[in-house]
Amino acid sequence: MKLGCGCMEGRSGCHSRMIRFAPFLALATACFALEPQSVELRRGEHQIEVAIGGRPFTTYYLSSAVSKPYLMPLETPSGVIVTTPFPVANDIPDGDIKDKYFEPHHRPLYFAHGNVNGLDFWEEEVFDWYMTDHARQPYGHMVLKKVEQVSEDETTGTVRARFRLMDPNQRQIAEETQSFTFRGDAKTRTIDCEFMVFATDGPVVFGDTKDGTFAIRLKRELGTPNDHMLNSLGARGEPAIWGKRADWVNYSGTVDGKPVGIVVFDSPASFHHPTYWMARAYGLLAANPFGLRKFTADKNRDGSWTILEGQSLRFRYRVVLYDGEMTPAEIAERYAKYAAEP
Repeated sequence: MKLGCGCMEGRSGCHSRMIRFAPFLALATACFALEPQSVELRRGEHQIEVAIGGRPFTTYYLSSAVSKPYLMPLETPSGVIVTTPFPVANDIPDGDIKDKYFEPHHRPLYFAHGNVNGLDFWEEEVFDWYMTDHARQPYGHMVLKKVEQVSEDETTGTVRARFRLMDPNQRQIAEETQSFTFRGDAKTRTIDCEFMVFATDGPVVFGDTKDGTFAIRLKRELGTPNDHMLNSLGARGEPAIWGKRADWVNYSGTVDGKPVGIVVFDSPASFHHPTYWMARAYGLLAANPFGLRKFTADKNRDGSWTILEGQSLRFRYRVVLYDGEMTPAEIAERYAKYAAEP
């Protein structure tokens, strides 16, 4: 059984790390007792708005005019937006294109992969003017099939939508469901994410590429040179985290003068757990279980995976946004609780 610290060492190494965290665990556990806040979902024609504690949190955009669905923005309980402000639909606000690390296909929160049956769902055809490497790879895109669930109780809201994965000739190659469950309290906002890909129209092949797969693009204030990344093994910074496997990666810093952070947990029930991370210092935080050849620099390795017709593949993650700071011990304890959930 893997301990919540995400340690890849033997029992003794992992135990010693937990001992170092021990003085913080009582405080971390106490933080979990914060009273949950109300969740409200408001459904529109092409989007679903999410409010927590009476404050806007995010909006789930579903329009098939955009290549892929996404959440935008992500706000902490105090209202600090931690994600990129662009693009808005398929438009780039004035000034953002001058950003040194401008990447228009990086939506604030999305699930997509750079090679699915040879199609690129990561980058987007509408931004082809920005891309330079698509002479040999066509684009794919997603089309909403049905919103299957929009439900809420006092402290939880859940949304599930089904999409068709299409090729450039409007032929369906697969289907995908995206499920999000939203919660919050005075310190945190939590999104439980599940993505299911169904091989409805023949085999589906996820190719080995670094461009994927579950991703969050953060505001420039959290990126270079102020990036603060930490993973579950205690590694810090892009060189030690990019292309490495871990249970979680935390990204923290200061936005609008306030300390904030965001951590992504990879579920033990997710495909190829613990995942590899395509985490960049300029503000990209992505989990990619397929990019073995690029991440390991071993040409003999192949991270591609085939879903046989009639079968499916599941990916599960938890995203936690927070005001203030979280110690490594508190994050580890939160991950342990998440990993123990069914």
